[in-house]
Amino acid sequence: MTIDLYPEVVYDLTPDIGGEIDEAVEKIREATKGWGTNEGALLRAMAYRTPEERCKVAIKYKETHGKELKAVMKSECGSRDFGTALQLLALPPDLAEVDIIRKACRGLGTDELLLYPVICGRSNKEIDQLKKKYFEVYSNEINLSLSAGPEEDVDSDYHTDDLVDQDVDTFYAMGEGKFGTDEAGLFKLLCSRPSEHLAAVNLKYAEKHDVTLFKVMDSELGGDTREATLFLLGMKLKPYETVAKLIKEACKGAGTNELLLSCTIIRYHLVLKDVMLAYVELYGDTLQELIKSEVGGDYKRLLVEMCDAAMS
Repeated sequence: MTIDLYPEVVYDLTPDIGGEIDEAVEKIREATKGWGTNEGALLRAMAYRTPEERCKVAIKYKETHGKELKAVMKSECGSRDFGTALQLLALPPDLAEVDIIRKACRGLGTDELLLYPVICGRSNKEIDQLKKKYFEVYSNEINLSLSAGPEEDVDSDYHTDDLVDQDVDTFYAMGEGKFGTDEAGLFKLLCSRPSEHLAAVNLKYAEKHDVTLFKVMDSELGGDTREATLFLLGMKLKPYETVAKLIKEACKGAGTNELLLSCTIIRYHLVLKDVMLAYVELYGDTLQELIKSEVGGDYKRLLVEMCDAAMS
């Protein structure tokens, strides 16, 4: 299945904002006015909010106080790990992803590990919204070549057993059965097929060739193309496990990729409970335990409390 990450309020130009949001806005205002910043109060105001609530808080804060909430977070908490996480939390989800794309493409080279999770394995509706929002912010089109076109809507008259067999043969012909892999063709076919159909193709491929599509992509592709393709396939067939592995990747090796860690936990907050359960199944310990072992201070508290909120 393709999971949606944006709450419906993202598409609503005039959302209903209740008293609880007003209260949260004033708590943030109290925590940031005068000399010094009450980081603990900011943390409590943001960590336990759902993506929908955070979106409304950002809208209401600007309406009430005339400032972008992201700018307030940057001014009060800086742009290190804690401050950057708060800035992302202070944006509606689509704008946060625009910000992440900009960060990934900034400077020399592209941070593919930060970029491809934002644009691979997304629903057509969310990709369209992301492109629209990017244009609003930067007045130019975003190049989403990694998304390789829209996903087909499920159609029982089209996505038949015969098409499953045909796709199995097509995947084989472009990969294992070919001298020189058709990388673009493989990626495009994976992008276009809906998750339900692709799951059937994966099972049929394994029956016929004794190997899953995951193994095929892993052996036939290389470098960033391989990682992006495996992520795309994973988000279609095993989304929560795939996100759990991305979090583990952020903490792999001698140093922690704090930006990737923040982006992943914040972007997938809507489904974080399922991701956390998948993480325990994969690695035997909790996501909170991982965070506590990798980072510290207010940044650690923020991420751990976001995880606790997702489980409550």
